[in-house]
Amino acid sequence: MSAESRSLLLVDDDADLLRLLTMRLEAAGYAITTAGSGAQALARIAAERPQLVITDMRMPGMDGSALFEAIRVEHPALPVIILTAHGTIPDAVAATNRGVFSYLTKPYDAKELLEHVTRALKQSGPNPGQHSTSDVWRTEIVTQNAAMEDLLAQARLVAANDASVMLMGASGAGKEMLARAIHHASPRSGGPFVAVNCGAIPDNLLEAELFGYTKGAFTGATRDHVGLIRESNSGTLFLDEIGDMPLPMQVKLLRVLEEREVRPVGATRSYAIDIRVISATHRNLEEEMAAGRFRNDLFYRLNVVALTIPALAERRDDIPLLANHFLRKIAERYRKKVNGFSPEAMELLVRASWPGNVRQLLNVVEQAVALSTAPIVPPTLVQNAIRELEDIVSFDEARRRFECDYLTRLLKMTGGNVAQAAKLAHRNRTDFYKLLQRHAMDAALFK
Repeated sequence: MSAESRSLLLVDDDADLLRLLTMRLEAAGYAITTAGSGAQALARIAAERPQLVITDMRMPGMDGSALFEAIRVEHPALPVIILTAHGTIPDAVAATNRGVFSYLTKPYDAKELLEHVTRALKQSGPNPGQHSTSDVWRTEIVTQNAAMEDLLAQARLVAANDASVMLMGASGAGKEMLARAIHHASPRSGGPFVAVNCGAIPDNLLEAELFGYTKGAFTGATRDHVGLIRESNSGTLFLDEIGDMPLPMQVKLLRVLEEREVRPVGATRSYAIDIRVISATHRNLEEEMAAGRFRNDLFYRLNVVALTIPALAERRDDIPLLANHFLRKIAERYRKKVNGFSPEAMELLVRASWPGNVRQLLNVVEQAVALSTAPIVPPTLVQNAIRELEDIVSFDEARRRFECDYLTRLLKMTGGNVAQAAKLAHRNRTDFYKLLQRHAMDAALFK
C-alpha cells in the first residue's frame, strides 16, 4: 500500500512544531491530520481512525501518556509514537513498557522518524475502505467502521501466531466470517478450516463427530470416521457456540487441547494433532462458569486472546455499505436489474434496531430484492421485510422456548417427579437436573 493511502494523526500543542512535522511527513507522501490537544485528538480518532498517532509527551490537560491510555482502551491495535524532551525520557520509557510503539527524543532526526513510522504502520490496519492486495484475507468482511477496523487490526496481529482466540458477540454479528479471516491471514491458510456448531450437534453424537470413531465402536458405526478434529489437522478448528458444549465433552476437549492428541471412540491408540483453535459464543461465559455450566480451565485454554465483534447497531455507518454489497450479490444471483435503494429505504435500514445483526440485514435485503419490480428498492419493501423478520425469533431463542415448554409439559405429566420426567425424555437424572437449572425451573412447583 502506498504512503499516500496511510493516514497519520499528529498531536502537539505547539503550532510551529506541528506545522514542521506535518511538512516533513507530507513530503514523504503521508496523509496528515493534526490536533492541538489530547481531547481534540480523541475526537479526530472517533471521526476517522488513523493508522498511526504521533504525539508530544508534555501538553496541557491530557498529556501524551494519558492520550495513549485513552487510545489503548478504545483502539488497542492503533500504534502510538511519543515525542519527548530529554527531561521526560523516563515517562516515555514507562509508556513504552505499557504498550507505546516507540518514542523519539527532541530534536528528532527526520530519517529516524520515518523509519519508526514505517515500522509502526506495518502493524496497523488499512484506512477504512482502502485495502491492498495483501488484504485478501479480509475481503469478505465489508466495513468502513473505525471499531471494526481496529478489531481487524487485532485479528491480523493474532493471526500470525497459534494463540487460541475466543470470538464474542451477538448471534449474526459475523463470528464465523472473522474466524475464516483469521485463518486466511495465518501461516495455516493452506490447511483446512473446519467449522463445528457445538449447539447444533446432539450431545450423544458430539464426541463421535469431533473425535471420530472406529468401525463397530457403537451401533451404526459401519466404517471408520476420522472426526472433525483430525480433519482440521495443520489448519484451523472453529468451535462455534462453545458455550453450548455439555460439561462431559468439555473435559474431553480440554484433554485433547492439552495433550495435542485425540483418541477416536472405540480406538486403542491416539493420534497427534496440529491445530489452531478459534472458539465463538454469544453467551457470557463468566456467568456460565459461575453457574457451573462451563469449566474454568477450558475457558482459560480457549480464551488466550478475546475479540468482541460489535453489533450492527453499534456500527451504523456500515449499514449502507453492507446493504449495497448484499444487493449487488443477490441481484446478480437472482439475475434481476436492481441497482440500489431509494433514500427513504436506506434511511429505514440505517434506523432499524437490527436485533439479528448482519444476518438479519442480509435477509431483509434478499427479501426486498426478490420482491422488487423496479431498479430502485422502495421503502415499502424494506419496511415490510424488517417488520416480518422482527416477528421471527432467533434459532437460539426458539430452541430455548421449546426446551422450556417441553420441560414444563414433562413435569406437569409426572407431577414434578424428576426421575420419571428424565426417563420419558430419555435422559439421566443428572442431565435432566442441568436442563432444569439452565431454565431456572423448580420441579417442586409442579407437585
